Amino acid sequence: MAAYPFREFLVGWKGGDGKTPSTVPTAQQVELKDFAAHVAEKFNVHKIEPWSPVFPSTDAKYLEEFRAAVHKARSAVVDIAVDAGHSQYSPDAQERQKAVASSNVWVDVAVALGSPSIRTHVEGAKDVKPDVARTADTLARVAEYGAKKNVVIHLENDDAVSEDPFFLVQVIEKVNSPWLRALPDFGNSLNTHDDDFAYRAIDAMFAHAYGICHVKDGEVDDNGKPTHVDLARTFAILKKHGYKGYCSIEYDAPGDPYKPTAELVEKTIGFLS
Repeated sequence: MAAYPFREFLVGWKGGDGKTPSTVPTAQQVELKDFAAHVAEKFNVHKIEPWSPVFPSTDAKYLEEFRAAVHKARSAVVDIAVDAGHSQYSPDAQERQKAVASSNVWVDVAVALGSPSIRTHVEGAKDVKPDVARTADTLARVAEYGAKKNVVIHLENDDAVSEDPFFLVQVIEKVNSPWLRALPDFGNSLNTHDDDFAYRAIDAMFAHAYGICHVKDGEVDDNGKPTHVDLARTFAILKKHGYKGYCSIEYDAPGDPYKPTAELVEKTIGFLS
């Protein structure tokens, strides 16, 4: 279960701009460290994928409390979705080094929480096209650090430019490390491209997937237009590639996420059965 759909329900969330408090009543909000117990109670799911912007702290004491709460819920953190804010393909070497350092910080957080992986966001650079060589050089250093810590690094087809799925595949193939893998998102490419592109993208991503994917049955694009995921077609691609990693449920549409998330869990179990 991804934390992202429940961000409004997590204590301390301040909106995408960092300034807008949640409109969810305080009584309905949950501490991030208690998210695993909440998910286990609501959905009978015992694996979680927290998102870096909703962490109230990454100091050792808090992470110890977080891990203890997850253990008490008989659950586990299986990935951390990380938005680190520095470009891996910037022409500025110092900016690229900041991208390495910020991702490595979250590798250490993953170690503290017992997570086998993180997803690091590939950040764009102003007036610069995505560059395979620079991105690969940057992420090879992150993958090397991940290997030392036994943490896999995932790349997601999220941003249509900086994380174009076929660009990510080129980067992964150039790095050529078992510690750098694809995280296929069922819906993101449909938001910005036609069906032909989107399903070829999912196929290309699953060819390099290992630990986790994001299951969605649809999204709403930047213009408010809904898109629909062909779950049968997408799960067929997943199975074709012999994928054995986690399926992280990430309902992504306006409104209360609880009922549609429960429905998506049941659909996912059906397709995997």
